[in-house]
Amino acid sequence: MNKLERRRARAVLGVLLLALGTESAPAHATRGASGYDQIYRPQVHFTPARHWMNDPNGLVYFQGWYHLFFQYNPYGSRWGNMSWGHAVSRDLLHWHPLPVAIPQGRRSMIFSGSAVVDWHDTSGFGVGARTPLVAIYTANPRHGPGRQTENLAYSTDGGQTWHKYAGNPVLDIGLRNFRDPKVFWYAPRREWIMVVSRAAAREISFYTSKNLKNWRHTGNFGPAGDTRGVWECPDLFRLPVTNRPGQFRWVLKVDVQQHHPGTGGGGQVFIGHFDGRTFRAAAQPPQALDLGEDYYASASWSNLPGGPGKVITLGWMDNWLYAQDAPTAPWRGAMAFPRRLALRHQNGRDWLIQRPIAALAALRAARRQFGSFVAPAGRTLLTVPPLGAAHEIRARVLVGPRGRFVFTIGSPDGRDVRIGYAAATGRFTVVRSGHYRFSPSFDSRNSTRLPGRPRVIELDLIIDRSSVEAFVDRGELTVAERMFPRGGAYTVRVRSSGARVEHMDLWRLRRIWPARRADRP
Repeated sequence: MNKLERRRARAVLGVLLLALGTESAPAHATRGASGYDQIYRPQVHFTPARHWMNDPNGLVYFQGWYHLFFQYNPYGSRWGNMSWGHAVSRDLLHWHPLPVAIPQGRRSMIFSGSAVVDWHDTSGFGVGARTPLVAIYTANPRHGPGRQTENLAYSTDGGQTWHKYAGNPVLDIGLRNFRDPKVFWYAPRREWIMVVSRAAAREISFYTSKNLKNWRHTGNFGPAGDTRGVWECPDLFRLPVTNRPGQFRWVLKVDVQQHHPGTGGGGQVFIGHFDGRTFRAAAQPPQALDLGEDYYASASWSNLPGGPGKVITLGWMDNWLYAQDAPTAPWRGAMAFPRRLALRHQNGRDWLIQRPIAALAALRAARRQFGSFVAPAGRTLLTVPPLGAAHEIRARVLVGPRGRFVFTIGSPDGRDVRIGYAAATGRFTVVRSGHYRFSPSFDSRNSTRLPGRPRVIELDLIIDRSSVEAFVDRGELTVAERMFPRGGAYTVRVRSSGARVEHMDLWRLRRIWPARRADRP
């Protein structure tokens, strides 16, 4: 990136952001507090100002900006008219909404995909010294059955405007379910890799290309692990094993879309080896990506500063079983908090670790500290009114041989999320209840055994107006759950038996949207 490119990128995005409002505030927020201040509007999670959103797409970092594209319906708050919405950020916290980047066409909707920086202009899309950004997406027929194909769009002005490639599609194998291409540059062979789902077959296919336009099939992976639903939204990246210096593994993430209550969809992770042609999983069971009901279609940013071992992901914090009926307006859909990934070898296997990005600390405002305490009768930690702030809780809990504890986040009428651990069984359990009228599938119960039945549990909670995310034992286990407390007011309570909260920090979090009123406690 030369000085001219940097100046041009700043000028282009500056003009565009000013046209939307100001560089420091999304345009929709300038229309009044109601723009981002509804009862269930997340305050530290990305949402569109209006209309429907699902999968994150085309995550790429370029010239100081993190680009977030996403599946978007520009015309309504239910799925349809799928196009790529667009927002940018300097810090992965505060997002500036931009116009629709890639709109649907007369014949095809724009389904999920990825984006890359074509530094060497292998595609030929570059203009003079301008480095092209290239989006690789699935085109899905708008009317009736047909084939899903892989297609290109490109930008030569830093992501401001996008042009569909006249030679589309670039990959068509005649399948109805062939989607969600993840593309990255594979330096050892100096070529592009595409990881794409043959959804109905529960297979992931691998292709290579020198120019992003002509693709050669090199291998398949699957079926394996969970095959109860179609496979979607694959991702593939390389990570160092943090406690084994010099060792690296490849991580293949696959989402499984299921269609019965309690399992509306979720990700599974295979850890193994990739040789530039195909992926081979190690001899260990796949790992569930998240224990909660609401973490789907996660994707990793490409071209991140900090080198190829740095992986940050973003997932759709919702579930196909009920997302279209969620009681939010004038928008539907939210993103989870961005996660930084790592690998650790423990208990005889490699394990994916997910933690909230370190930038979360920049949102911390008022802090309360709790010393050691027990709560056999329950203790209220926090009472949040309607339109209240988001909060973070970090707790260290000492658990006796038969001890247990549970954190309950919700309203007094029982619309809540309960997150707890029982040492006797070694199981960590998440229960969501409340008999929500908008969906019989919203109530759920999920449980998993923690290796070694630990006696010390470290818990990090991010609690927003309509969601709870938990990171257990420094990210060994994660939970993402939507919630809709009655009237928007809720409490956070902890109850323990044979367990002691050794220490706890509680922070109010600053809202990521421009403030039109003081944040509420």
